[in-house]
Amino acid sequence: MYKTAFYAFALATISISSAAAASTCSQHYQSSGVPLVTGVTYKTWMEFPSVSPAVAFDKVSRAVLAEGFVDVNAEKQLGTLTAQQETTGSGRPQTLRVVVRKSGKGSRIDALFMVPQGQVAPNMSDNLCRVVNSVAD
Repeated sequence: MYKTAFYAFALATISISSAAAASTCSQHYQSSGVPLVTGVTYKTWMEFPSVSPAVAFDKVSRAVLAEGFVDVNAEKQLGTLTAQQETTGSGRPQTLRVVVRKSGKGSRIDALFMVPQGQVAPNMSDNLCRVVNSVAD
């Protein structure tokens, strides 16, 4: 009886821990501005305690390129990456900024996506988290 209850508790604890770890990026997600009326800024961050900043930067850089961004400006020594995309035909680009910095023995990744007034960017929570979570892969 006690053994069964212990295993059930352990399984529930592992399930809760896994769900909490998986949702960390979305827990830090924020947006400001009014779509189409003002510019909108989307941002999130995550920490990766066992990934060095150099490795994290390389992984984020590859993820940004895989997402189809252009005009990628990577400054590895500074831990900064800026990229553009122009999807609306307006000639006004949407800008992604990623900063990778040391946090304890690992890394912290901050991602910011800016959309100009008159434009929208759907599913930004998923999109930003896909870039940030690439460090864990």
